[in-house]
Amino acid sequence: MQSITEIKSLRSQIKAWRQQGQSIAFVPTMGNLHQGHFSLVEKAKTLADKVVVSIFVNPMQFGQNEDLDNYPRTLAQDKQGLAELETDIVFTPSVETIYPNGLDTQSFVDVPGVSEGYCGGSRAGHFRGVATVVTKLFNLVQPDFACFGEKDYQQLQVIKTMVHDLSMPIEIIGVPTQREVSGLAMSSRNGYLSEQEKDVAKVLYKVLSSAAGELKAGIREFDKIEQGAKSQLENAGLKTDYFSIAHRSTLKPATKEDDEFVILAAAFLGTVRLIDNIQVTQ
Repeated sequence: MQSITEIKSLRSQIKAWRQQGQSIAFVPTMGNLHQGHFSLVEKAKTLADKVVVSIFVNPMQFGQNEDLDNYPRTLAQDKQGLAELETDIVFTPSVETIYPNGLDTQSFVDVPGVSEGYCGGSRAGHFRGVATVVTKLFNLVQPDFACFGEKDYQQLQVIKTMVHDLSMPIEIIGVPTQREVSGLAMSSRNGYLSEQEKDVAKVLYKVLSSAAGELKAGIREFDKIEQGAKSQLENAGLKTDYFSIAHRSTLKPATKEDDEFVILAAAFLGTVRLIDNIQVTQ
């Protein structure tokens, strides 16, 4: 596995692969890798000749009161895991490499519509930061495929929309959420939870599953399902950010005419913000 930090070296290797006719799959991450991330790499390996993984904690997608400085960084451990999976390149640029002129004068990418509401409503500027850094990384890696986890469902739809709108020749692959035995979606932020808190956190998936069951049964009283779910979360000790039933592709509020849904949820357990979702097809 090559470990690359500089753009020039990355581009040189990408060019050599292209000249050899090799296809490339890409997995962008912020590090602190767990099985959820590794499942993306495993999927990427089935899609292309070469796999590139980036590790970059992107300051542009963090708000003023968010945990950029405390975001867990486990680079040595991450590299070991990627090497065991026979990743071809791990790209670990510095902030100065990605944003040489700082954030204040950096050009940015906005994806209207699908980036609004839900996490976009709770975290102002978050998806602008995501879309901008992913665009930069796509320009550097020039992949044929890029893999993203379905746990961050709104992010996945933002990236799919951006790639379509900007005519990027990249196929975006959504990879199913990896879960703990309890059902809790794997996340780097789970490391902030105590064992007791993890026992509470698993309620989020249980409530999502219950709401999904109602939709599958043909119930279309969306407001009632949402309010009932929020009450269950609050009673369990979680503070609901949102719990919403939406159209699976547009993320607009669900209507009775829809037959493809996604139930999106975010809730706080102490200072830790948990997100999860379930897709439902009628």
